[in-house]
Amino acid sequence: MRKIIGAILTLTVLISCKQAKEPVINEVAKAEPIEKLPVLRYGFNFDEFNVVHDTVRNGDSFGELMLKNKVDYPKIAAISENYRDTFDVRKIMVGKPYLILKSKDTSEVAEVFIYQNDKINYTVVDLRDSTKAYKSKKKVTLVEREIGGVIDHSLSMSIDNLGVDYNLTFALSDIYAWTIDFGRLDKGDKFKVVFDERYINDSIYAGIGSIKAAYFEHKGKTIYAFPYISDATNHILEYFDQDANNLRSTFLRAPVKFRYRLSSRYNLKRRIAYYGYKVRPHKGTDFAAPIGTPIVATADGTVTESTRRGGNGKYVKIKHNSTYSTQYLHMKAQNVKRGDFVRQGDVIGWIGMTGNTGGPHVCYRFWKNGRQVDPFKEELPAAEPIADSLRADYMAHIAPLKVQLDCIEFVDPTPEEPEETLISYTQ
Repeated sequence: MRKIIGAILTLTVLISCKQAKEPVINEVAKAEPIEKLPVLRYGFNFDEFNVVHDTVRNGDSFGELMLKNKVDYPKIAAISENYRDTFDVRKIMVGKPYLILKSKDTSEVAEVFIYQNDKINYTVVDLRDSTKAYKSKKKVTLVEREIGGVIDHSLSMSIDNLGVDYNLTFALSDIYAWTIDFGRLDKGDKFKVVFDERYINDSIYAGIGSIKAAYFEHKGKTIYAFPYISDATNHILEYFDQDANNLRSTFLRAPVKFRYRLSSRYNLKRRIAYYGYKVRPHKGTDFAAPIGTPIVATADGTVTESTRRGGNGKYVKIKHNSTYSTQYLHMKAQNVKRGDFVRQGDVIGWIGMTGNTGGPHVCYRFWKNGRQVDPFKEELPAAEPIADSLRADYMAHIAPLKVQLDCIEFVDPTPEEPEETLISYTQ
């Protein structure tokens, strides 16, 4: 009976995959020709202005740029004083592009100044009549993309071979940070992802958007990941697996997000040649990484120590609750002070070599009920699963996403063009 049910489920998925790949033909009715409308950029018809494209250089200030373009000082002062929350003229940055829209008459006075905060967001300073400033953003098109890969050397290299933004690596490592040690992946581990890419004007790439669904196969264990708002009151979005279990744990598996190796484990019977092979217990776990690599808090808590002492060098200690505390040694510098409340994933310092250390690393120490223990051997508390009242809705929500993931084929780890499906829509 189980074989029959399995065969039916397999056939259902195959049919679903086939249907998903079949093109949809839309018939478009013929329309009467309409009058061509002017093309607007940043909300302005550029044909009505003389347009200057430039970049903020060393020594430039908003006031000087405006004075050079014949804007009266009272208008400059009005923007500087009245719109500081919208556009702080003291904070324009070297290298940022800007546009000046000048009048088309012989005076060529600057009428509009457009400062590009980043690829998507910009600030408009309208100098016509009464001055005003406001923020806006370019129209962003989201393109849904599907990829599937096999780990050959590392996740980042596999994603790069698929021609995907490296930031997807960090996004995946954040989602699976509590369940998978990304510093110890195995050759042959597999992954699939459904995510958005953002484009401006349908052509200018502006980074990855949200991850809609993910799949990871590690050491023979399959873990799906689906985003879901489990707390409607606070609008908290978290990732859950195929069984509605929260992928987040109370503690991260490592205090370094990426680019590390486990150089020394917790070992109460360690012997070192330098000390005549006497037993020198190591009550921490060492994560080696380049100097300057961010060190993150593995759980929410309050900083009880941020100082420098003996062989510990510069370090931070955090109390998470009445049961658990953690400590992070040999920092180059701390990013928090005693009494600060930190959230899981906050940067609390950077990898260094202060104190007794033979190389750049962070010695991560873990206390349970006042006793130092090995965090890798502890059954750490998991976050709350989805409430029973939301379980049925969640399972219905992930059903089509799971079918979509199951339909994605794995691409050989050699750098070839991946097969993918693109679906675009406007944000």
